[in-house]
Amino acid sequence: MSIVAVHLGCMALVVLDLLARAYRIQWLVQAQGHRISLITAIEANALGDAACAVTPLRLGGEAARIGGLLRRGVPVLASVTGIGIELLVAWPVTLLCGAVVVWRYAPAWHREAAPLLAASSHRAWPWIIGIGVACLAFWLVTRRWTPGWLRTTVAPGDVPRLTPRLVLGGAICSFVNVVARVALLPLLCLSLDAPPAAGTMIVGSFGLLYSQLFLPIPSGLGAVDLGFLAGAAGSLGSGGAGLLLAWRFYTNGVGLVLGIVAAIRMFGWSGLRSWVRRVTTSSVSERDGAVTSASPP
Repeated sequence: MSIVAVHLGCMALVVLDLLARAYRIQWLVQAQGHRISLITAIEANALGDAACAVTPLRLGGEAARIGGLLRRGVPVLASVTGIGIELLVAWPVTLLCGAVVVWRYAPAWHREAAPLLAASSHRAWPWIIGIGVACLAFWLVTRRWTPGWLRTTVAPGDVPRLTPRLVLGGAICSFVNVVARVALLPLLCLSLDAPPAAGTMIVGSFGLLYSQLFLPIPSGLGAVDLGFLAGAAGSLGSGGAGLLLAWRFYTNGVGLVLGIVAAIRMFGWSGLRSWVRRVTTSSVSERDGAVTSASPP
C-alpha cells in the first residue's frame, strides 16, 4: 500500500476515534440532563489526552477532562459522574477486546514476535535495567507527591442507574475507540515491503497501546519504544524507526497538539499560567505538609 494511502487511512482512524469518544462523553453527560456540544466533548477529551501524555500513570487525564467540562458550564457532579460511568463501561469492553485478541492471535504472535523480543532483550539489557529503574522512580514519586486535585471520588448515591440504553451506547463507542486505535499500527505496517503477519501486528499493537496504562513513565516513554523496536509487533526491518515516529504521532502526538489548542481556546495564555501556578502551589503545599506530618501520605 502506498505511503499516502496509509497516512490518509491513519488520519481517518484518528478522526473516528475522536468522534467515538466525544459522542460517548456527550451521551453520558446528556443522560444526566446537561447538554454539551460535540465540540465541547472533543475539547474536554483533548485536554485529557494531553494531560495523559505528560503525567506519570496518566494521572492528570481525568482531572483535565473534568476541568474542561467545568469550564464549559457542566456541573462538577455531572462531569465526574459522566466520566466515572464512562470508565465503568469502557474497561470491560477493553478487557473483552484484549481477551479476544489474545485468544485469536496469541499463537501467531508467539511464533513470530516472541523470539525477536527474546533476542533483543539479550542485546539491550542495559536499556531494560535503566527503564526499569526509571519506572520505579516515577512510581515512587507519583505515589508520594500526587496533588490532591487529582483525587476525585463519587459517592455511590450520586451515580445514576446504569440503564441498558446508557450502557449499550457507551459500549459501542468504546468498542470503536479500541478498534480504531489498535488498527493504527497494522495499517502503518502495510507500507512495508514485507509486513509481519496480521495477528502478530494486532497483538503487538494492543500490547504497546494499553501497556501505557500501567507504566508510570508518561506515555510509557522508553519502555514502549524499546518494545516497538525490539519486535513486539513483529520484524519491521529498517523502517522500524520511521514507523515508531508515525505511530507515536497518531497515538500520542495528535492528542497532545489538540489538547494544547483546546487549553488555549478555553483558558487563554494568562489563564493557563494562572492554572499552572495554582497547581504548583497546591503540590508544594501538600508536599510540605506531608514532610512535616507523622502520618504516611
